[in-house]
Amino acid sequence: MSTQQANLDDARERVETLLAEGDVAAARTLALTLHASDLADLVEALDEDVRVRLLSVLPVEQASEALAEMEQGEARGDLLAAFAPEKGAELLSELPDDDAADLIAELEPIEQQRILEELPADEAGELIELLEYGEDTAGGLMTTELVAIDKSLTAAQAIDAVRQQGREVERFYTVWVVDAERRLQGTVRLDDLIVAEPSQCVADFVEAPVATVSPGLDQEEVGHLIARYNLVALPVVDEAGVLLGRITFDDVIDVIEAEQTEDILRMAGLGDDEEALRYTWKQSVRSRMPWLLANLGTAALASLVVYHFAETIESVVVLAAIMPIVAGLGGNAGTQALAITARSIALDRGPTGGAEMALHVGRELAVGLINGALLGSVVALLAMLLGGDPMLGLVVLLAMWGNLIVAGFLGSFVPALMHRFGHDPAVSSSMFVTPFTDMCGFLFLLGLASALLL
Repeated sequence: MSTQQANLDDARERVETLLAEGDVAAARTLALTLHASDLADLVEALDEDVRVRLLSVLPVEQASEALAEMEQGEARGDLLAAFAPEKGAELLSELPDDDAADLIAELEPIEQQRILEELPADEAGELIELLEYGEDTAGGLMTTELVAIDKSLTAAQAIDAVRQQGREVERFYTVWVVDAERRLQGTVRLDDLIVAEPSQCVADFVEAPVATVSPGLDQEEVGHLIARYNLVALPVVDEAGVLLGRITFDDVIDVIEAEQTEDILRMAGLGDDEEALRYTWKQSVRSRMPWLLANLGTAALASLVVYHFAETIESVVVLAAIMPIVAGLGGNAGTQALAITARSIALDRGPTGGAEMALHVGRELAVGLINGALLGSVVALLAMLLGGDPMLGLVVLLAMWGNLIVAGFLGSFVPALMHRFGHDPAVSSSMFVTPFTDMCGFLFLLGLASALLL
């Protein structure tokens, strides 16, 4: 356990004790010494009634930050709903509009309405607009709080505008430049504004935007763009080029973490629900059982192949020792090809067109061909030592060779094909590649043994 975690556990115990003893002032003082992220972890670890008591005694700014830093899900929404609508509105008012929209989106519609009615009309209107965008889209990530200046301003006027708007915007990294219709023209560097002649026009040193996104773009694509161009903020524009908002890199870090977690869960056959990380054993059983039943069906196909060649195994018993090697190496090779293909797709480097797909699959086939020959030779030598028959070595060599070629093909072609048809390539790992390479390995080994050894 890290020192930080030990300190956090100690703080949780002390806060619980202080609140149980009625020493609210001491619990408040202790909580205020924590960073917002640590305070959020502390709140998550407390019982629901204790959570409400603690946040109720904290200053609004710290309480709202702790709510925003908590993991998304029902617990956070339930906690906000536990407060009176006026208090909930007060907490939301302290947050940037994108965080406030994410938080209020977790409430039931009737609870949302109660809190929105307590907010100033302009703030409520902004939140309602943000709530219209999908949670996993650029619009769902963006904040409308930004600093934007008109391209017709002089440098002196622009500095005054930045100073005025900057007081209302939390942590702005970029000054956006727009025209009279608020269409995005680009960005301007603060140092350029400061060193420019006061009468110089902003339009003279506007830099064109590196990239823009529409509000409907998937959040994963947003993450790719920010990572690709090393941006601290990305503008969101509508079809006419009007600047709607900005997405900052700190929001994208959370997106990348969530997407990677989703991919890992899917590759394990657990769906894409991040809540699975916090499931009880009963919830875990209900979540995993359908996927395990699906895997049981595909594994049964491999078992049927083995059953079909039962007489061959009885006649050449050493095949029983070789079968797990052939199937295991084939499965691992398929998973390697799958991992490379899925990650290439995730980084926008994977095959897109037919020619690129053919080239990618061909490369993996070549890898399987070479690895199959090398590994097959080693396993064939082992088989000859066990069985004392050179023909058995040939059977094993051909089976291993064929299975690794199939593994390279399935591991590259299946995820590329699924991606091309709009499905997540990570799902193909547990559902297709591994069981089918097992089946092919058994089929090659036992089929060749039946034809050449009996």
